[in-house]
Amino acid sequence: MKLTLIGNGIMAQSIARGLIKNHEVEIIGRDIDKLKIIQEKIPQITIKVLEENEDVTNKILIFCVKPYALESVATRLVGSANILFSILAGTKLENLKKQIKAKHYIRTMPNVAASVQNSMTTITGDNEVKPIAMEIFSSIGQAIWVNTEDQLDIATAVAGSGPAFLALIAEALADGAVKAGLERHLSYQLVQGLFSGTSSLLKHSHPATIKDSVMSPGGTTAAGYGKLEEAGVRNAMIKAVEEAYKKALELGKK
Repeated sequence: MKLTLIGNGIMAQSIARGLIKNHEVEIIGRDIDKLKIIQEKIPQITIKVLEENEDVTNKILIFCVKPYALESVATRLVGSANILFSILAGTKLENLKKQIKAKHYIRTMPNVAASVQNSMTTITGDNEVKPIAMEIFSSIGQAIWVNTEDQLDIATAVAGSGPAFLALIAEALADGAVKAGLERHLSYQLVQGLFSGTSSLLKHSHPATIKDSVMSPGGTTAAGYGKLEEAGVRNAMIKAVEEAYKKALELGKK
């Protein structure tokens, strides 16, 4: 299956890296220098500079530009695509239909882990092409179909923005180990193993069960956990998701 990605940013590159093992991938962008650099990094792809009248007839498009660039890029597309997949945060299907012609429309939100085929991707849109959507995005990790665009916007705040939130936690844990006296490279190695192992546990256990199994009465975990609650870490994470969701809704109104 040939897939055409429009956009040459970090997310486009991450998705392309994940897709090349199972699909023919083309990236179309506006900056030839950036495109050449991408092709050097990912030689399996083909590149193309976006033309003033770019014919997308019958193509399967994955639209990877920033939400604010939708209109300026869409005006350069001619013809009707077969399927339009959009990863634009907050951008509603109704708006996409006004801007770009296609037979079918899908909104999807992968994350940067697509580059290592471990994205957590949420999808919604035309049910007629649900099997194709699930096949494509399952090739870059896990894919979940949600029933409404609002659910996808909430999922964006978790799975789309989540890698940044977790990266902050990972960095802070490593910094804590360094502060206590552990070398930086060992601290990062410990955190990498920690996240990998905890991810495996989460597939089979509720987070509260994992926490309770580690927290012995009067122990080291209880002492540290108390400080996390004292600092409001739980509430901060909840608010982070709420704010990211609100931002997705805000982007959708522009």
